[in-house]
This record gives sequence, C-alpha cells and structure tokens, in this order.
Amino acid sequence: LADANRLSEILRGEGDARAPEIYASAYEKDPEFYAFYRSINAYKNAIGKDGDVLVLDPGNEFFRYLKDSSGGR
Repeated sequence: LADANRLSEILRGEGDARAPEIYASAYEKDPEFYAFYRSINAYKNAIGKDGDVLVLDPGNEFFRYLKDSSGGR
C-alpha cells in the first residue's frame, strides 16, 4: 500500500508538471476552444453549489458561451 501511494504521488507530480505545457499547446492550436474550456470550468466552479448565489448582469462576458452556442459576442 505504501508503494502504491508513493507511485501515485510521483505520477500526480509528473502530471501536474506537464499540465502547463499541455494548456499552452492547446491554447496555441485553438485559442477559442481553450477559452470555451476555461469558461466551462468557471461555470462549474461558480454555479450549482448549494446555497451559492451569483448575481451578474445578463450581458456580462461571463455568460458568453451560455448565451450563444457559437461563442460569438
């Protein structure tokens, strides 16, 4: 069990180290998709938790991908 935990921490560290490189590569290939991906994660983190209240103007840029499926402005 100790060896498995050690290996999992090593692999997690290697993944964490590669993550910025992967994100940079994704951004270079398709900046619009990367913006969409980041927005989806922001929605997930900001909306849907019990007791949370989010008050924003409906025209706020935060809702860009929820308002227009093409991602247009």
